[in-house]
Amino acid sequence: METVTRAVTPAHQVILGIDPSLRGTGYGVIQVAKPVHKTLVQGTITCPAGWERSRCLARIGEALGDVIKNSHPTVCVIEGLFYAQNLQTALIMGEARGACLLTVAQAGLEIYEISPRKVKQAIVGYGAAQKVAVAKMVQRMLRLTELPAPDAADALALALALVQETGRYSLNPPKKV
Repeated sequence: METVTRAVTPAHQVILGIDPSLRGTGYGVIQVAKPVHKTLVQGTITCPAGWERSRCLARIGEALGDVIKNSHPTVCVIEGLFYAQNLQTALIMGEARGACLLTVAQAGLEIYEISPRKVKQAIVGYGAAQKVAVAKMVQRMLRLTELPAPDAADALALALALVQETGRYSLNPPKKV
């Protein structure tokens, strides 16, 4: 028999979502509010194609550290692992994810992960939704004046998906990292 558990402590009012990638790590911070959650900051940490991986990883960590310092999140949610057909791509994604996890862990935040499919299901209602559908729904849910950039939209979608799990009972709560 599975145990039904409350997903995340409702005390988390400022949520940092991260969509890790070496060349374009998306981030979004929302403040939980009714009737509409407030977007505090969103964006994409970009690194030029000519930069070495180590320089990109340092940039990701530094930029995320600044986001955390300036927006004071109480919890983080990061995109869960996906299965890549290309081993090199999977390794590079893992390195970017590691840089993100290290920065967030050093800040002392609780970290949860949600799979891309589960995020799309929570936000759009369809686990194989296209990126543009996710971005449009995020724009609508947060009442943003402009469509967020794809990586930032994914990060905001992660934060919104975590909010949906907060305060409700679930057989499959987000995995704590």
